[in-house]
Formats: sequence, C-alpha cells, structure tokens
Amino acid sequence: MKSQIIVKRTTIVGLQVMICLCGATGMFSQTIRLNTDKIERLTGAKGVWNEKEGVFKVSVPRPDLSVTAAGVKLTPALGLTSWAAFEKVGNQTMVMGDTVLLEDQVNPVMSVALDNGLEITALHNHFFWDSPKVMFMHIAGLGDEEKLGYAVGKVLAKIKETSGNRGIVPRADIDPARTSLASKRIEDILGFKGDMVQGVYKITIGRTARMHGHEVGNTMGVNTWAAFAGSDDQAVVDGDFVTYEDELQPVLKALRAANINIVAIHNHMQGETPRTVFLHYWGLGSTTELARGLKGALDHQRAKKEMAR
Repeated sequence: MKSQIIVKRTTIVGLQVMICLCGATGMFSQTIRLNTDKIERLTGAKGVWNEKEGVFKVSVPRPDLSVTAAGVKLTPALGLTSWAAFEKVGNQTMVMGDTVLLEDQVNPVMSVALDNGLEITALHNHFFWDSPKVMFMHIAGLGDEEKLGYAVGKVLAKIKETSGNRGIVPRADIDPARTSLASKRIEDILGFKGDMVQGVYKITIGRTARMHGHEVGNTMGVNTWAAFAGSDDQAVVDGDFVTYEDELQPVLKALRAANINIVAIHNHMQGETPRTVFLHYWGLGSTTELARGLKGALDHQRAKKEMAR
C-alpha cells in the first residue's frame, strides 16, 4: 500500500511537471511568435508567414511605376516590389527590407527611415538601361517589434506620398567654367586645404584600411572627397565618404540634416579591415551651408585628419 502511494504521488508530481513544462513551452512560443496582425496594421501592408524560418514578410508591389529596361516593360514580379521581413531575435525583433524608389523619392524616404530609427544599409541600382531610373534602398533595424513596424509603415507611406513625381529634384544653373566661389571659406569650415582645377575646388581626405595584410590609403582610393563649383551664393558639391561601418548611419543623418542628397551606398573593396562603406552625395546651396553640412558629417568619423591632403 505504501509503495502504491509513492507511485501515485510520483505520477501526480510527474503530471504536474509535464503541465508546467507544457505551460512554459506555450508561453515561450507566444514570446517568440511575432504579432503578424499588428505588423500588418502598422505597416499598412499584407504579409506572409514562413513557418519554417519564423519570418513574417510584408510586400508592396509598385504597379504605379511605368518602367522599361532595354525596351522590356518591368512589372512588380520582375523586381518592382518593396518588402520588409520581420524575425524574432531573442527578446527583440529584427527587420530587413528593400524599397523600390524613383530618383526623386530616394532622399525624402531615406530621411523618414533614419528619423524613425531604421538603418540604411545600401542604395544602388538593380537594372541597366531603365527609364525612368529606379533605385533600391535597403533598410534594417533591431529592437521593439511595434516601433519597427511603425517605422516601416512610415517609410511605405512616404513612398506612396511621393509617387507620381512628387519627390524632390534639385536643380541649378552652374557651369564650372564660371566658378567664382571663395575656396578659403570652405577651407576654414572643413579644416582641410584643396586644389582648384578647371573651376572645380576639390578637397581629399585620406583614410586607411588593411587588405591582404597590407595598409592601403588615400592614393589607393580609401578617401573622402568633396568637389565644389559655382558661386558662394549658389554652389554644387559632390563627392564620396569612406566610412567605417559604425560611422555610416551618423554620417548619413548629418548629410540629410544638411539637405545634402545621398545618391549611392555600397562597397569599393572586399576583405578589408576594418570594413568600409562608401557613400556618394550631391548637394546644392551656398558654399557656407554645404561646407557646414559636410563638416557635421566629418565630425562623426574617427581619425579624420589621417593622411589629409
């Protein structure tokens, strides 16, 4: 009788343990499961749940675009679809995505993404000979699911708002042959000297990285540069920033805050350390405004004055 009581108690304890484990498992699955209804509501886009990968992906085709590439009519299924994929990473959520943008939409949409806590990880083309030109901006984020869903929703809303040629197209009548800007003003703000060649005043700031066990620097292409033309009142600046990975987002934010347009974000090298990312930019305004905008971006870079020329 005593042994029977022990068995029964053991069975009851075992059942209690199983119930607790099942309950914990249920709680765990609820913890790691994304709230797909909320994501759809926040993003304003319909999604598909991938059970195997634990990823929820929302997609927004762009049938509003009339694009041809080498004479071929492009449709959403041929690559004109914006998307964002959400996945749980521990107690946080990760999002990665790609947005389909015409040139006039890129910077307004980029500013919205940055202002709402998303990162911009690439900006480039996917096609040749496309008309109108289509750019693809890749986004990423890690954090609270609701905040990320809200941020993606703001990005998608801005795409809709700026579609139909309602974005920003900067224009200016500038001919380098008639350049009259005061280079000293630019030097004083940036803290670097440059050279005037055929009406273009260019400053180059070298940096360093390592490839194949050797240091590479300014002359090998590891540099930030800025080229100015025009007058002090109306000038153009274009150029390239080489950033280490942890500098990219602050530099992008500083340039956009100065109303300087980003036109490409990509790599120039492979296997380098530290890993570098290059961004190309274009800005119009007074030389003072443009130089101050660049200075704000340079302030986010480490070792700004190494190998300056």
